[in-house]
Amino acid sequence: MLMAEAHPLYQELGGLYEGELGAHGVGAALLTHKWQPADLLAPHSDLDVRVLLHDAPEDWEEWNQRLAAAHTAAVGREVSHRRLLEHPPGFAFTTAEADGRLVSAPELATWSLIAGNRRDFQRWRSRAQMAPWCGIDERFYRGILHSRLGGRYRLAADSTDNVTGDITAYRRHCVAWHYLAPCWFAAAALATRTRCPGKTAALTQWRPDGLDRYAELFLRHAAAQRSETCLRSPPHLLRTAHAVLQSAMRRVPDADGFGRDGQERTRTAWVMTAGMLRVRVARWLYYLDPPPGVATQYLIRREAKELRTAARALSVLAADETTPAQRQAARMATLLPAGPTTAGTLRTTLARWHRQKATVQDFLSLAPDDVHL
Repeated sequence: MLMAEAHPLYQELGGLYEGELGAHGVGAALLTHKWQPADLLAPHSDLDVRVLLHDAPEDWEEWNQRLAAAHTAAVGREVSHRRLLEHPPGFAFTTAEADGRLVSAPELATWSLIAGNRRDFQRWRSRAQMAPWCGIDERFYRGILHSRLGGRYRLAADSTDNVTGDITAYRRHCVAWHYLAPCWFAAAALATRTRCPGKTAALTQWRPDGLDRYAELFLRHAAAQRSETCLRSPPHLLRTAHAVLQSAMRRVPDADGFGRDGQERTRTAWVMTAGMLRVRVARWLYYLDPPPGVATQYLIRREAKELRTAARALSVLAADETTPAQRQAARMATLLPAGPTTAGTLRTTLARWHRQKATVQDFLSLAPDDVHL
């Protein structure tokens, strides 16, 4: 069942993607995408999909090959899909992991349903929004800020290689929706200790004194897709965003010390790390062999950040390697490349994962109840 309030473009895209996954035997129980329907600004926003499975597949490598083939087929349908379906899904989870509250609450709180059981989905999201605030939240939202503030966001790094429309409009979109809005979203959550569902909701609901007009300015960005009057240039908009965020960050409290995570939160860290690594092969296969005319070099370079995050998580999970699960995490960490990612890096890693297929399969399929750290 598709979200009725979604823009028709994304309704159709979600239906098409569901169909391709089914045709290629991916076996999704539910499909979701990150962010709320109001946050998907046509024609610039991409559909960032998450896949939920009833059970872990017997062969993750073969499952990823089918996922990559389905994604390639969906992108090949329309030239615009090169941007709208920029990359294969970002995570894969099992329904048992979602039922067990082991998917990160701040991540799940942003999801919208594409296809699947709406009742299950609403239950998961409601529980995610109501769960007690903890260190997982602090790390999630502060990670968003850390990756963008202090000069880390670079407009030039938001590639236009697969953009087929107005490049200037897309660059404005990047400033507003890839830089300011995610930071505002994270700041609102940290300031209120509330898991906001999306960017539009944060800009609408969190209005610190003196910043109301700036929230309105960036909210009007959505309308700017339909009106070219009184629009700021991307560099001007970026300077405004820098200044606004400097002021907004003064409303964000210092980080809370939550101490060592309990066993359940450690299991969440395991599930999130496994969930991200479960789809890496599909991404790499797509990036290395995209449809004709699709640019993926910038996506290959981005993989370095994702792999660094996974390597750090695995290092923490491995700890002193005294339990079987810790030793599994340590073995998986040795299979991740370090440093910049190139096409050669991905090919080498694919070959390494194939040679160590049993190790990869065991890590990706370990049941949360068997994670003892």
